[in-house]
Amino acid sequence: MPERERAAIVIRPSTPDDRAALVEQFLGLNRYEEALVHNRRTELEGAPECLAVALERVSETNGAALVAEVAGAVVGHLFLTFERDAVYVREELRPYGYVSELFVRDDARQLGVGTALLAEAERLTAARGVTRLMIGVLAGNHPAAALYARLGFTPHATELEKRVGAEPRT
Repeated sequence: MPERERAAIVIRPSTPDDRAALVEQFLGLNRYEEALVHNRRTELEGAPECLAVALERVSETNGAALVAEVAGAVVGHLFLTFERDAVYVREELRPYGYVSELFVRDDARQLGVGTALLAEAERLTAARGVTRLMIGVLAGNHPAAALYARLGFTPHATELEKRVGAEPRT
C-alpha cells in the first residue's frame, strides 16, 4: 500500500474468492504468533487447514467471517463466533460473541483496519441481542492489547501455562 493516508476501508463478509488471501493471512498470523508462544504451525501447508477449521467453527455457531479491503485488496480479517458460557454464569449473560481470529497485514497496520473490523463485530453481536463481545490476546502481544483496551475491552480472565515433561522434538 503506497499511501499511508487513511484509505477507504470496506468491511464485508468473506467469499470463496477470498480464499487465497485468507490462506496467506492465516500463515502470517501463525508466523506472528509463533514468536510469542512458540507452538504455531508455520509451514504453508498448515494455513489452509487452520482456515478450514476456523470457517467450520464460524458456520457451526452462525457467526461471521469478515474481510477488510483497502483499494480493492484484502488486507485483514476477523472471524466472529457465537458461544455460550458455562452453567455457573447467569442465564442472561451466557451468550457472547467471540473474536476467534483477527489479523491485519503489515502494510495495512495503523490505517484503522483492526478498529473497523472490531466495530463490525460489535455491531453484529449487538444486532443479535448479545450483550458481550470477548477477544483473547496472547501474552506479549502488546500492540493488540493496547488496541483492545482503547476500544473498551477490559480483562476478563487470565490463563496461565506451565510446560511439563519433555519438550516435543521439532
